[in-house]
Amino acid sequence: MATLRELADRVGAKIAGDPDLQIRRVAAIDEAEEGDITFISNPKYRNQLLSTRASAIIVPSSVKPAGYNLLISRNPYLDFARILTHMQGPRPEARGVLPGAMIDSSARISENSTIHPGCIVGADVKVGRGSVLFPGVVLYEGVEIGEDCTLHAGVVVRERCRIGNRVIIQPSSVIGSDGFGFAPDGTRYFKIPQVGIVVIEDDVEIGAGSCIDRATLGKTRIGRGVKIDNLVQIAHNVDVGEDTIIVSQVGISGSTRIGKHCTFGGQSATAGHLSIGDNVTIAARGGVTNDVEPDRIMAGLPLMPHKEWLKATTSYARLPEIRKEISRMKRQLEELEKRIKKG
Repeated sequence: MATLRELADRVGAKIAGDPDLQIRRVAAIDEAEEGDITFISNPKYRNQLLSTRASAIIVPSSVKPAGYNLLISRNPYLDFARILTHMQGPRPEARGVLPGAMIDSSARISENSTIHPGCIVGADVKVGRGSVLFPGVVLYEGVEIGEDCTLHAGVVVRERCRIGNRVIIQPSSVIGSDGFGFAPDGTRYFKIPQVGIVVIEDDVEIGAGSCIDRATLGKTRIGRGVKIDNLVQIAHNVDVGEDTIIVSQVGISGSTRIGKHCTFGGQSATAGHLSIGDNVTIAARGGVTNDVEPDRIMAGLPLMPHKEWLKATTSYARLPEIRKEISRMKRQLEELEKRIKKG
């Protein structure tokens, strides 16, 4: 439970209504009951306020309906997330190493961490304070896990890779798998040893089933605050800048450098050895084959500015018609040329 005043103080919002109102949970606007707080971030959804049973609502300053207890926020969606984390976010109790976990004697495990049954922790591994390894997590030798990390079931972290603080990795992701490196030898291919590591910095989240390959030499780096969706492939020696968003099914080829605060839409991809500047957005299914300057919004394959791509796509549906028209005009031109020659 928390009062409306306590929540307002936590997120820096203003109150309209009863500051001593007791709030028990955060709920969706159409499911909220008495004692709940909900939110509305877009004024076009204000009609939903007429039917909600919530006791309080987080609203932007442009929406101030009369007769409601309100938290007036500069960023309702962000404050909703902060309040939800405070009131209903998971707070796992430290349970130590549980029976059924296999821990090498040289591993250093914080007393405040939790290692679930079925985990395998190799030699010289470090697991920081407050971190949780769920069943089936495998840490190869020399791995370092920071504080307050959560590795969900089936995560594999290969040898010597380093994970920062407050990192969340969803089930079945692989950190430090071999990069795809082979040297041609006539008709065959010779495997290039991948002897580098992966470094994942603080506050990174990685979705289920994603793979981040270790470097051939040196490191593959995922910068602070990066958020990676499910089923993403990041190849060897890639460097991803801080606060970048990578959506589901993206593929980043080897040795690509990605700037800060970039966004890659679903199923977009890059060729290798490219440089992508800060604040770049690649729309869904965009294919990056050349370097991209900072502060661009790009789309399509071949890649082009998003506005140009939108114009181009309006012609796709008319291509059969355009083709027929060009053929007709070609026939007319040929007929005209014949008449001129007979002239």
